[in-house]
Amino acid sequence: MADFPRTTIEKVSVSRLLMGTNWWLGFSHTSQAKDRFINEYMTAERIASIIEVFLSAGVDGMVGTRPDEKLMKAIAMAEDRTGRGIVKFSSPTLPVAEGQAAMDESARILDAQAATGATFCLPHQQTTDALLDRTTRTIRRMDRVCTMIRERGMIPGLSTHMPETVLYADETGLDVATYVQIYNAAGFLMQVELDWVHRIIWNAKRPVIVIKPLAAGRLMPLAGLAFTWATIRDKDMVCVGTQSPDEAREVIEISLSLLERRVPTLDLQRTRSKRSVEKA
Repeated sequence: MADFPRTTIEKVSVSRLLMGTNWWLGFSHTSQAKDRFINEYMTAERIASIIEVFLSAGVDGMVGTRPDEKLMKAIAMAEDRTGRGIVKFSSPTLPVAEGQAAMDESARILDAQAATGATFCLPHQQTTDALLDRTTRTIRRMDRVCTMIRERGMIPGLSTHMPETVLYADETGLDVATYVQIYNAAGFLMQVELDWVHRIIWNAKRPVIVIKPLAAGRLMPLAGLAFTWATIRDKDMVCVGTQSPDEAREVIEISLSLLERRVPTLDLQRTRSKRSVEKA
């Protein structure tokens, strides 16, 4: 199998399909019980086995990397076994308070992100969206944060749940190379209708990483991925979370089949109620 199609962000080549980390680190968007199960079940070895599947298919981008011992161990194991490296997109939460103390704490956090080998650093929406100012159509102090990211050898971007972020960053010429934006057919966690976000993505000056394409498990992979791949640009990316090697294989194959306009070569679910539609 050929490697997954790629795009470029500020001269860095990366796969258009990206690995998400929520289903490894306990962020289910479902319940506390589900989060607890993820944290207990997803060991470094299990995470590494999933990463291996992606790396073997040429899917080398990972969104949401952090200085987490379990995740860093899993990444190292998978890279060692496949001989391929991961392009890391970190997404740290930075202080939003005014003053030097907040900037000093931001510097410490960014130092830790750089130490993980992150190529890109996109402050998390918890930071970005708190600093977004609809009155002035700016993102307060983010120019200083982007400079700090550059100083540490990383490429700045923005992670957001707000559609305004992309517009304001483009309007003000903010020094960022890419955006993370929620986008899915269900409208899950989206703050305006999806046709508005669709237009914003298409008009964005930088490549966009769309997240939650399956609405945190609320959409079947074929439905969620078909919508997403069909409605973004060739330079944009799709980030998907998976919880097993088989899920990773399915996401890769479904995505490739959609891009190549063919039927996925996957076994369908088998239940008694579907026997009547199977060939005799």
